[in-house]
Amino acid sequence: MGAESDAGREVGSDAERHVERDVERDVERDVDGFYERVGAGRFLAGVHTRGPWDPGSQHAGPPAALLGRAIEERPGARDDMRIARITYEILRPVPIGPLEVTTSVLRAGRGTEVVEAALAPAGAAPVMLARALRIRVARESVPAVVPGPELPPPGEVGVTPFFPVPWERGYHAAMETRFTEGAFVELGPGTCWMRMKVPLVAGEETRPLDRVLVAADSGNGISSVMDFGRYVFVNGDLTVHLHRHPVGEWVCVEARTSVDGAGIGLADARLHDEKGPIGRSAQSLYVAPRG
Repeated sequence: MGAESDAGREVGSDAERHVERDVERDVERDVDGFYERVGAGRFLAGVHTRGPWDPGSQHAGPPAALLGRAIEERPGARDDMRIARITYEILRPVPIGPLEVTTSVLRAGRGTEVVEAALAPAGAAPVMLARALRIRVARESVPAVVPGPELPPPGEVGVTPFFPVPWERGYHAAMETRFTEGAFVELGPGTCWMRMKVPLVAGEETRPLDRVLVAADSGNGISSVMDFGRYVFVNGDLTVHLHRHPVGEWVCVEARTSVDGAGIGLADARLHDEKGPIGRSAQSLYVAPRG
């Protein structure tokens, strides 16, 4: 779910509620998407991006999707290529407010290219980096070898509430979640269908890649194995591999978390849409006692 700031450790405090009111006021006009596009490479993050730990910081899912979109829509991007792998470095919590996105091509080849993107608060150093491998595609050029649906569809399971969050609006309210295994409030493996209730960028069409990237960073929270009241367990990175992009509104994160006694964990997830598996995601976890 991204970097947790110290402010997120005092859930429900008077100071936290004061920050929440300030954030609500700053982004009051941005209510129709996770972001509002305000210029070339410039965006305003809205209240829907807010994570569960700190009212002034974003859940890492929306900025991950924003960087993925920037890589796909950059000037000169080839239409015959698709992101097959994207790795994020979450350098520090992503603040809610004005943001700038930049991209650069590290390698351009006939069949593959490597593209880097950076996300920074306006006029500041980057807080999140992404590096993507894009591979050339040719429709029906080879036989498809993929399994069919492996999970109960989202229509067969009820809505599962997010774990308690001390503010009403945020990522937790902007995503619909339906568990087929586990729950946010249960320890252990979890399998959760997720659907965006708002577009990534206000007034713009939601793309298939948006849907999977905005959900993939939730693997840690879906499969948590530690008591949040006693331990910190946050990811400093996220890698997503996709052999195809999702079809339809729903993406499922089938996640498992392992933790070594030295304080390093791994949240590993299979990603699905209603037609079957589409890829995998992984998050490296920093795990430590609170105190």
